[in-house]
Amino acid sequence: MQAASPFNVAEFLWLVFALYWLISARKLKTIKQREPWYGILWHRLPLATAYILLFSSGIPYGWLDRRFLENTPAMAGTGLALTAAGVALAIWARWHLGENWSSMVTLKAGHELVRSGPYRHIRHPIYTGILVAMAGTALVMGRVRGLVALGITLVAFYAKARKEERWLAKEFGTGFEAHARETGMFLPRLP
Repeated sequence: MQAASPFNVAEFLWLVFALYWLISARKLKTIKQREPWYGILWHRLPLATAYILLFSSGIPYGWLDRRFLENTPAMAGTGLALTAAGVALAIWARWHLGENWSSMVTLKAGHELVRSGPYRHIRHPIYTGILVAMAGTALVMGRVRGLVALGITLVAFYAKARKEERWLAKEFGTGFEAHARETGMFLPRLP
């Protein structure tokens, strides 16, 4: 039997992430307010594009398929460590968000401003975890398209996070303003 390649291990880590997401999405609070369908497209289409760039190898990508990094055991190990750490952070954050989570920009009935776990330091730790995992997978892949996927995802998450923050500020007022002063959007705020 042949050993799994580093990219296969990264794919497995993403599968763990996806399974946790599917299982945990079964019990959520009722939606009170949701962005319109066309607003959802602004972050779902870029994420779908990034997913294709990262995981679909049968497409002729041209220059996007060039290597930016040599395929070495050190790079593969570093990439897998980042992928695992990012998946773990995203799952930890999702667990703390609990029934308040949504894949769309929403407000829930009885919505809570979560400030526990990774939310004590970062306002959007799920996005941070996904970005770290994508950076790790891009290192494992070593191809330009992995970096492009990471860039697309960063821009999509930034736009979605800004919209979420406007909604949260409106809903929670000074509570959210205090949280925003004490935390960073994607990284912990330095003292």
